[in-house]
Parts: sequence; C-alpha cells; structure tokens
Amino acid sequence: MPGHDPIFWAVAVIAVLITGISKGGFGGLALLAVPLMALVISPIQAAGIMLPILIIMDWVGVWTYRKHWDKRLLLLTLPGAIAGIVAGGLLAGYVDDQVVRIVVGVIAVLFPIYDILKPRGGDAFIRNNRPLGALSGLFAGFTSFIAHAGGPPYQAYAIPQGLEKRIYAGTAVMFFFVVNFVKLLPYAMLGQFDQSNLTTSLILIPIAPFGVLFGAWLVKHIDQTLFYRILYALIFTVGLKLLWDGFA
Repeated sequence: MPGHDPIFWAVAVIAVLITGISKGGFGGLALLAVPLMALVISPIQAAGIMLPILIIMDWVGVWTYRKHWDKRLLLLTLPGAIAGIVAGGLLAGYVDDQVVRIVVGVIAVLFPIYDILKPRGGDAFIRNNRPLGALSGLFAGFTSFIAHAGGPPYQAYAIPQGLEKRIYAGTAVMFFFVVNFVKLLPYAMLGQFDQSNLTTSLILIPIAPFGVLFGAWLVKHIDQTLFYRILYALIFTVGLKLLWDGFA
C-alpha cells in the first residue's frame, strides 16, 4: 500500500471522483483515472487498485439506469468485448503499456475529428453495421483489460446510434458492468489483488458513489446537444493526454 503518502491519496481521491462522474454518464472521463494515478504509482498497480472500485461504481450505475438501456446495442458489442478481454489476458505479459496508450489515444483523437468532417450518412453507415459493433466491442474489451481504457472504442460505435442521452449513458453503464465483472478472474490470476492493492481499494471505495450520483445528476440537467459536445471534447482531450503519455 502507498502508506501515508499525501500526494498519492490526493491523486487517488481525484481519480476515483472523476471515474465516478464518468460512470454516471460522462464516459470520456474514465480514461483519466489510471494515467493520473500512474503519475505516482505504477500503471499496473493503478489498474489493480481501480478495478474493485469500478465494480462498486458499476452497481450504483446499474441501479441508477436500470430502466434506461438499449438491449440491441449490448448484444452487438458484448460478445466482442469478452473476446477482447480474453485476448488481453493472454497477451498481458507481452503488451507494452505505452503502445496501448498510443492506440487508444489515436482512436480518441480521431473520433471527434471524424464526427466534424464525416460525410453525410456516416452515422447511418455505423449505426447499421453489425461487424463494426463486434469490432468496437473487441477493442473496448482489450483496451479496458489493459488500462481500463475501453471508452473510446465503445463510444466510436455507440454515439452514432443517436440514443437519447439517458439511454446512451445507461447502456454504457451496463456494458462496462459486464466488462469489469469478466475482468475479475484474469486480474486475480495475474496477481493484481494482493493485500496492498485491496486495502487501498477498500479505503477509496466509499468515495465512489458520490461521483456516480453527481455524474447522473449532470446527465439529467444538461441539454442533450451540449451533453454530446462535452462528451466529444472530453474524448478528444483524453486522447491527447494518452498520446502525450505514450510518446513521452
């Protein structure tokens, strides 16, 4: 455990609150948590500490959005996501963290640019493309396993579906609830749930629900057009951050 290092605990509290707001509906924010904590501890340890907290947040999010989610989108993306988690578990010892950050960063930066420059009918092409849904789930599962960074690949397919903002947020919550639950076994097999990490997670868990509920409140009280603009801006900003970390 990081002990009594005040810098670590300050960063960890901020990371947990940011992740909670993300779980409440602002999906782009979650990408910041592990890189933020990796400023003071190793990325692997950061991921191990965050997973139990993510699962607690998922339960709060599932309750909050239990009536607002899209079954079709989950059926299109979850099988690929589970395959991506399996691939991540098998390759965990061989994949460089920096490469993962760069790949996810490229996706995150290019997606908002595509949304601005896309040809007419681009959303319709994505919306009706089942193979793209499976591929989006595959990349989301893989990058989520490596660095809890599955947001951009999932959002690249989910946002063009044009869902009402609460349905979009609720479906994302359900998707990552399943993804994070499936990650438990391979994370345990990789030794990421040692006493130090679990103790740190338990100390931080009480902060998690506050972030989720605040995120859900924001979703309900922000105009839908503004909501998506904020989401695009967050995705782009996080992508730049990941690219900076990856190349640095």
